Amino acid sequence: MNYFSFFFFLYRVVFRPAKTPKALHRNVSNLHANEGQMLYHKYPSFAHISSNVSKDQTLVVFSVEEALLKSSSLFPYFMLVAFEAGGLLRAFLLFVLYPFLCLVSEEMGLNIMVFVCFFGIKTKSFRVGSAVLPKFFLEDVALETLEMLKKGGKKVGFSNIPRVMVESFLRDYLGIDCVVGREMKVFGGYFLGVMEEKKRSKDALETIIGSLAGLGSYRDVIGISSFKESLQYHLSSHCNEIYLVRRADKRSWQHVPREEYMKPLIFHDGRLAFIPTPLATLTMFMWLPFGFTLSIIRAIIALILPHKLSVPILAYTGFQLSLSSDPSLENLNITRKTKGRLYVCNHRTLLDPLYLSFSLQKDLAAVTYSLSRLSELLAPIKTVRLTRDRDRDGKMMGKLLNQGDLVVCPEGTTCREPYLLRFSPLFTEMSDNIVPVAMDSHVSMFYGTTAGGMKCLDPLFFITNPRPSYNVQVLAGVSGVQSCADNSETLRFDVANHVQSEIGKALGFSCTRLTRRDKYLILAGNEGTVNKH
Repeated sequence: MNYFSFFFFLYRVVFRPAKTPKALHRNVSNLHANEGQMLYHKYPSFAHISSNVSKDQTLVVFSVEEALLKSSSLFPYFMLVAFEAGGLLRAFLLFVLYPFLCLVSEEMGLNIMVFVCFFGIKTKSFRVGSAVLPKFFLEDVALETLEMLKKGGKKVGFSNIPRVMVESFLRDYLGIDCVVGREMKVFGGYFLGVMEEKKRSKDALETIIGSLAGLGSYRDVIGISSFKESLQYHLSSHCNEIYLVRRADKRSWQHVPREEYMKPLIFHDGRLAFIPTPLATLTMFMWLPFGFTLSIIRAIIALILPHKLSVPILAYTGFQLSLSSDPSLENLNITRKTKGRLYVCNHRTLLDPLYLSFSLQKDLAAVTYSLSRLSELLAPIKTVRLTRDRDRDGKMMGKLLNQGDLVVCPEGTTCREPYLLRFSPLFTEMSDNIVPVAMDSHVSMFYGTTAGGMKCLDPLFFITNPRPSYNVQVLAGVSGVQSCADNSETLRFDVANHVQSEIGKALGFSCTRLTRRDKYLILAGNEGTVNKH
């Protein structure tokens, strides 16, 4: 009892000023708006901004954490940085520090998270801010604030977290003109895990607002922030109106539907498929030992046992596999003595050909544009890496078709979102019996694809998920151009686009003209070279 009393006394004396988890949940003060030079509004009124406001003459200044994001927690975003940029051990360290972060002041907690996540990370290789975080930020954007931003002309966003975490998301996906955030200190090409003084970012914000407002072309300068006194001070000297947001207001906000994104999210990277809240992160660390063991068992079953035995056993371990086939395929005239059937699939993971083989319960050969050496050695079906030389690849695919059925993924790379990349037309010349296959996969914990990481671990991450699932739809056959008299370039692209369109309709995916090169330039900063791990 004495120990309990002592601990309670120590808690009241030392931690009473910070008993609210300020570092993770942004509080509001009891600040009262001054009447006179500007108009202060509470949140409900800014959704009904006057219709006579001219978009070309309006400058909107907003706080990213306080006014744009619906969530009141910064922890998940720093956990993403720790896991994706620093690895599992760094993420575990940040998770262990979570209780302590709940007790310290907001600024101290933020500095601790920044140090744990960034210390020792190479500046050139840091792509989490542009390749990983935008997806999670977009899913957390408040619809009400986004509609407000659309009414403004020039937009300035300011944040209290490192600028490298938010700048790409704000500029590339929301069209924000100016981004002000905390700068990171760098030495020898590595982050030191320390941010510049808060005053510098505030001075930079005031300079930008002053320069834009001073041009005279903006009649209305509108600020969106919280009740924090420090932020209001920098907005009050320039804004005609300031809209104040309370944490209670955020509970009624709505998330932005995917179809209302200002720019579609097609590519993103990273392994985590969930928002790593403290509870979700705890679940992940509890699952990992069991999940890793289960993944080894699943791999052994898939590699050793025949299809008739492995499929039901894998289903018992949590794998979900569904197959639907077009009835017309039964009457498809295929001369097996001369050539096999050419299956053309969209590309979700490296396991696409394997799942098709399990679904049809027969051995298939697969050609791919990128495959690590380890994945090639462990694959239970025959795999051949294409060289991107049209003549050589065409001869190789023709040889494989003469030996049996063949699977090809003409997108050339995987895409996680409901979009299809451009189909390379090479497959249209290989056979007159082309069978489109629409494939979709779902995971709950880890993505089985990567652009900037080790591709040899892709299958392992996928089968580590508690209940990974695949949906395979074998569609009606399509004729190629092999026997056509007019084997022109236009005809080959027409057939390829038709196959892409049919797969897109079956899955409800949108077709794009983007390529593998576009994906890797966005996510990895290269043109899609693969390390042979």
